[in-house]
Amino acid sequence: MNGKGNAPDSRRDDDTPDEVIVNMEPRSPDFDPTLGIPVAQTATLGTSMNKLVTIGDSVTMGFQSGAIFNTKYSWPKIVAAEIGCDPGFRFPLYESFGGLPANIEYLVRSLEHTYGSNIDLWELPGASFRLRHLMSEIADYWQLGAGVEAPLTSAIMHNLAICGWDIRDALSRTAKNLKDFRLTPKKNSIKRYLANAKIRAGLGVYSSMDETDTLLDAARKLGDQGAKPGSGGDAATPGIETLVVFLGANNVLASVVLLDVQWSGPGFDQLSKEKDEYTVWCPSHFKSEYLLLVNELKKVKAQHVILVNVPHVTIAPIARGVREKVQSKSRYYPYYTRPWISDAQFNPDHDPHITENQARAIDSAVDQYNDVIADVVRERRRAGQDWYVMDIAGMLDRLAHRRYIESPDAQPTWWTPYDLPEAFNSIDPTPDSRFFASDSDGRMQGGLFSLDGVHPSTIGYSLIAQEIINIMQLANVPLYFGDGKTLRPGPVKVDFERWLRADSLNSNPPASLSSDLKTFAWLDATADLLTKFNHFKDRDEK
Repeated sequence: MNGKGNAPDSRRDDDTPDEVIVNMEPRSPDFDPTLGIPVAQTATLGTSMNKLVTIGDSVTMGFQSGAIFNTKYSWPKIVAAEIGCDPGFRFPLYESFGGLPANIEYLVRSLEHTYGSNIDLWELPGASFRLRHLMSEIADYWQLGAGVEAPLTSAIMHNLAICGWDIRDALSRTAKNLKDFRLTPKKNSIKRYLANAKIRAGLGVYSSMDETDTLLDAARKLGDQGAKPGSGGDAATPGIETLVVFLGANNVLASVVLLDVQWSGPGFDQLSKEKDEYTVWCPSHFKSEYLLLVNELKKVKAQHVILVNVPHVTIAPIARGVREKVQSKSRYYPYYTRPWISDAQFNPDHDPHITENQARAIDSAVDQYNDVIADVVRERRRAGQDWYVMDIAGMLDRLAHRRYIESPDAQPTWWTPYDLPEAFNSIDPTPDSRFFASDSDGRMQGGLFSLDGVHPSTIGYSLIAQEIINIMQLANVPLYFGDGKTLRPGPVKVDFERWLRADSLNSNPPASLSSDLKTFAWLDATADLLTKFNHFKDRDEK
């Protein structure tokens, strides 16, 4: 027995909740954003005041390489640039010291400037001191210096996304209660800095809102703004043309970032220390939270709504499968650990890891989350509302290099490789989903994920932007050239060459990140740079 009244099952661990339906086959993606349900689109008078509004977490905010910094390269900003509502698309900026909490690329390039592409053994003490000094400067700037206060803005941000936010945070966090959570800075306390960095990042968005408003309140106010003056709208014109909501990943992501599976329990629906100890939500808890989110979204006046589902976070390269696949037809490895721990080095008695069964349970829970999201879109479309689902889980599955591309026997019947744009296929090697590695000769592998192994690179964000634009075209949203007036004839394609040039990782790779990943191992051993700094939950000291 598994302790829960069921017969033993080798596919699941004893602590996997009964409600998790463990799947041996991955969920088939929702390839049709309409789910096969037509909606008669009614003409809208005038032009909505806000062409694009997004609600989300770090991926929507533009997090890269362990920091919120390059927000001008977030996928919403790329969409805005491609559809003619930029400038004018409002988003927060964090442009000093490589952003916060700690930008791995910024730190690596700073060290390379001093030590070159290789840190010799005799240079390690000095390099360690230099790294810690840089991180201390960053923490002081954001906690005690000019960066401590978010700049005030005259209007609500269009990109309403905060790194680290789960669904409850979006529902309940406000500027007021965020400030109440802020801790007094304490010298050499990384935990306090991380907690305050999350709050400071949030205030970069909340400073544009009323102090007691949530992200959903802010979106509702944007929706209430109606039509642009002089565009012929009336009181019924929605203030938002397209609303994109990308929430839910942080209800499961910590399980692979921390390599620790803690299923949700009491307090999952509160802003509490208990909530922040959970790393993966039980499907019933996810459903109850997501339906509360949907109830708030229904109050937002938007012509079109796109719900982005939850990716299979076990594909993120921050957790690398070690040893051989458990079977040739399986998606899974027996263990998942840090990418810089080789198969030969890995010891399950000492190294952090999750197991095959845990990875399968996490993915199965995500499949149930995505059933909930699809059901919401289905219900809304049947009610005549122009809602869509963007299946990022299927997109990532089709890009999964080690899970499927290298293992043809494991590919499900629905699987086809994701069609990368020619701009990416023309560079050698072709960007993929593995952990990033590069040396003095250039990039060796990876490229779609940034240096934290969790968040996309700029070219990764450009792929998400294209998927959103595809749905906007399906919804007959008018898309414009940069002047915001001249219609772009379809199909509208992202200028991938432009975003490749803007992507410093791929256009000018660091020289010290070789395929043995020893630099990453050193960074993590010296400063926990890829583990503690990669996780925006409140496991802090009070």
